[in-house]
Amino acid sequence: MSRITLAKGLNAGLRKAMEDDPKVLLMGEDVGKLGGVFRITDGLQKDFGEDRVIDSPLAESGIVGTAVGMALRGYRPVIEIQFDGFVYPAYDQIVCQVAKMSYRSRGRSPMPMVIRIPFGGGIGAVEHHSESPEAQFAHTPGLKVVACSNPVDGYWMIQQAIACDDPVIFLEPKRQYHADKADLDETETPAPLFTSRTVRAGTDATLVGYGPTVKTCLRAAEAAEDSTSLEVIDLRTLSPLDMGPVLDSVRRTGRLVVVHEAHVNLGMGAEIAARVTEEAFYSLEAPVLRVGAPDAPYPPSRIEEDYLPDLDRVLDAVDRSLAY
Repeated sequence: MSRITLAKGLNAGLRKAMEDDPKVLLMGEDVGKLGGVFRITDGLQKDFGEDRVIDSPLAESGIVGTAVGMALRGYRPVIEIQFDGFVYPAYDQIVCQVAKMSYRSRGRSPMPMVIRIPFGGGIGAVEHHSESPEAQFAHTPGLKVVACSNPVDGYWMIQQAIACDDPVIFLEPKRQYHADKADLDETETPAPLFTSRTVRAGTDATLVGYGPTVKTCLRAAEAAEDSTSLEVIDLRTLSPLDMGPVLDSVRRTGRLVVVHEAHVNLGMGAEIAARVTEEAFYSLEAPVLRVGAPDAPYPPSRIEEDYLPDLDRVLDAVDRSLAY
């Protein structure tokens, strides 16, 4: 048993995957000597060498394109996009090559690749450092998209993603890297990768979040517990969506609020609302409500707290749902 942060969990998970499989290698900007801008790969180049932990040029398209070639040759590359907003130069490679290679080759050329992306805001950063592009990747067939929210999930999910033969977009909530600690028991059996999980039971309404907003939902449930019992679900997987726990919860509570940092317009909340409406309509006592960012670019850091979903906005949505 050890007590770890999300950063330490991811680091330990990468280390374990590299120890278990010599075909696993890491690549990205400053992932080697520096250990990554968030120190997620700290110490790995020292222990595994420069051939397996590769400091790349500052060229995201080149990083992903090189990883495609490596995957075709039997390696399992894990690449780091330094910040969420830096992924767009590589977007063409990801949606045109990474996502389609296995389908194009009828399964003869799998793409066992993990693309790690620190995502979300709350760290006081400048433009292109606090974005939430998950819906763009979840909308692309051929990609798996997951988002860890806590240290223990970080440890297990990164190993499971590396072992997957499909390409995985692995989203890491950067504001959680060094925020909280949790106890890791490496002897336990982890939940399967592409599954959602109920993290707090409740009876009056359901809150669904992923990545950084799981903590926000839990804080809202704690703040409301004297008057309202809120169930909280950590989605964990965005593509494929595991709707089982969400639908089971909504059928009991009758109310659903989806919380994410991405724009509300055409965000993951819209897909979840549509599926709940299709499959659990007669259980709903109120419309599915969404809490997220306005339809505007990420703002300067001094006003980012007004832009991001917070405790008050989540509780306001719960009050509106209960008022129906």
